[in-house]
Amino acid sequence: MKNLLVILLLCASSYVLAQSADEQQIKKIYDASLTEGKGYDWLNYLSNQIGGRLSGSVQAQQAVEYTKRQLDSLGLDRVWLQPVMVPKWVRGVPEFAYIETRPGLTTNVPICALGGSVATPDGGLKANVIEVQSFEELEALGTDRVRGKIVFYNRPMDPTLISTFEAYGGCVNQRYSGAEQAAKYGAAGVIVRSMNLRLDDYPHTGSMNYGDTPVTQRIPAAAISTNGAELLSTTLKLNPNIQFYFNQNCKQLPDVESYNVIGEITGSEYPNEVMIVGGHLDSWDLGDGSHDDGAGCVQSMDVLHLLKKTGYQPKRTLRVVLFMNEENGLRGGNKYAEVAKKKSENHIFALESDAGGFTPRGFSFDCSDENFKKIETWKTLFEPYLIHMFVRGGSGADVGPLKNENIVLSGLRPDSQRYFDHHHAENDTFEHVNKRELQLGAATMTSLIYLVDKYGFTQPIKVKG
Repeated sequence: MKNLLVILLLCASSYVLAQSADEQQIKKIYDASLTEGKGYDWLNYLSNQIGGRLSGSVQAQQAVEYTKRQLDSLGLDRVWLQPVMVPKWVRGVPEFAYIETRPGLTTNVPICALGGSVATPDGGLKANVIEVQSFEELEALGTDRVRGKIVFYNRPMDPTLISTFEAYGGCVNQRYSGAEQAAKYGAAGVIVRSMNLRLDDYPHTGSMNYGDTPVTQRIPAAAISTNGAELLSTTLKLNPNIQFYFNQNCKQLPDVESYNVIGEITGSEYPNEVMIVGGHLDSWDLGDGSHDDGAGCVQSMDVLHLLKKTGYQPKRTLRVVLFMNEENGLRGGNKYAEVAKKKSENHIFALESDAGGFTPRGFSFDCSDENFKKIETWKTLFEPYLIHMFVRGGSGADVGPLKNENIVLSGLRPDSQRYFDHHHAENDTFEHVNKRELQLGAATMTSLIYLVDKYGFTQPIKVKG
């Protein structure tokens, strides 16, 4: 009995010592991030000296060169560029639109072309409008009532959903596939309510896809601001015969070569076990992409900087990956996974930050039950920093292609209530990023990477068939 008691006391003291060491290291990480973090300065340059970084643009290439230089300056074991072919869509001159209630009586409304859309005919497009809330409603109207008209998709984000990403997911299909569906019924064009929970005058762009629609049958698609959508809907109720005019000059050009930017610290004990942390370097062109996803990129770069700053040498190989072309193609994420598979690399963990630079709340994890139970034991280490959310769920678009039975995927989950005020819009700019919130996010990510590196994960047992 006495021996058993001694063993229990030794185990308990070992656990307390481990907790204490982890608490001390995590405190060092947060202190370093809040006093010596580099992310905010990196983001300042990306946003204000380079600007919006649409795939295939000059600015995207400038961002590749700039972030590679910064990673080179950190003294990593290796920094390289991974080539990837990306689409090149250009917006052209600013879009213009108005509501015409009777000949000569017009009201201008803010719009922007959706990424991947074709242009309007020369001189613009003017037609009657039909408002719908869903594809099912469009189908019920049929070709006779839709042909030659502009389809106006006006399903708003659900304000009752506390998870704004869930609200976004509930209506984004009208943006992505709205033109494809409307073209089946002979529509002349598409206008989509912006994915935004507040009422303002900023139209929000985003990717769209024509599916199998022949090139000659593709119709122009644009987003309208939420204030503009409210005005158009109200005006339609008063007079269903109004016309809507819009003009856009966007164009799809041939693919061009770009790059994922990768930096690496080689593991001291298990170099063949790879952890990655990253965000996407490309952005839309209306703002400067500070929240989406400049913030995620600089936080990910800062993870490596903070580990070096606190004197921690990872046991496993750690890479930062700045993915190209998440917004309109996911080519960078797919290319990274393709190369990793060809090289038979053993990725055990991937963490993505692509939800803005707001106050961190926790993480979501895509993993086995056993590994999630292990992760939950770390939760108390984050509670002093008000990180309380460890949940099962999705991770991130760019790390998703790495998914297999071995890897644990994770996404940083900041407070999301203001994210869609800026998402894909002109006001996604540097002044809307709070330095302290950004640095807290970088420290939170670094702390999780530290724990994964120190304790690892349980690998599934492979049963021979």
